[in-house]
Amino acid sequence: MAPQINGSVVKAFEILHLFSPERPVITAADLARDLDLNAVTAHRFLRTLEQVGAVVAESRGHYRLSFVFADLGDRVRDGQMIARLAQPHLNQLTDTLGEGAMATGFNGVKVVCIARAVPRRALAVEVRVGSELEAWCTAHGKLWLAHLPPADLDRYCAAIQRQRFTAATLTDETRLRAELAAIRERGHAVNRGEREEGLFAMAVPVRSRTGRMVTGLSLFGPSSRLGGAQEMILEALRRAARRLEAELYGDPVPATAASAERTALRRSAAAGSAEDVTA
Repeated sequence: MAPQINGSVVKAFEILHLFSPERPVITAADLARDLDLNAVTAHRFLRTLEQVGAVVAESRGHYRLSFVFADLGDRVRDGQMIARLAQPHLNQLTDTLGEGAMATGFNGVKVVCIARAVPRRALAVEVRVGSELEAWCTAHGKLWLAHLPPADLDRYCAAIQRQRFTAATLTDETRLRAELAAIRERGHAVNRGEREEGLFAMAVPVRSRTGRMVTGLSLFGPSSRLGGAQEMILEALRRAARRLEAELYGDPVPATAASAERTALRRSAAAGSAEDVTA
């Protein structure tokens, strides 16, 4: 049986998604044009959203998002919530593949382990929650750097002195930037002994619906055990990331054909105008 969906709620979120950095203020005319609403309905939606505190009238007929969304975002961005939801997926990775797994955050300089799973096998590589890892020479770190806005990456590269730990460590900025570009292209990062000789790690991003990276998941262990299983590891990590994304953001409500077409047209128009492991 198909789930019962409240169309007004769906429409309200379509309205909220019209706001963007390029369009911080909208009017009823914008709603009528972009969402195929009549003028009366568009005004009613905006007045209702204003009454519940979702939007604020800046001037007559012009509305912006309220800061209630910043407050809600602070609750959701809590690393403990992401860690709690990530933990079962890390446990499954470790149980299935027999190596360590972890999830991370990024403080602008270093990667921080927010959750981890440790296998039962002897000689397992250990990691502790709260451990900070260098970014330029670890799988998680390179993954986060690859997802930084260009200006933030420039500031990072200018501020950080990149120490060489092994013969594989990337200390040259040009080579590091080339590696980050490759990570963005292929969608995952690999560490082959760049921080510690003999250690292999692979990390994939967990993204929001808008594509922003919110955490990373990795599997790590001795190169002797993992070096030949990269395809299997990558597929397992990607499955775990997709499941975690669904838990964090839910399964989106299918758009109507008209709504999907409007979204495609807007995007087309916009495009045209413009211990302490070191895994």
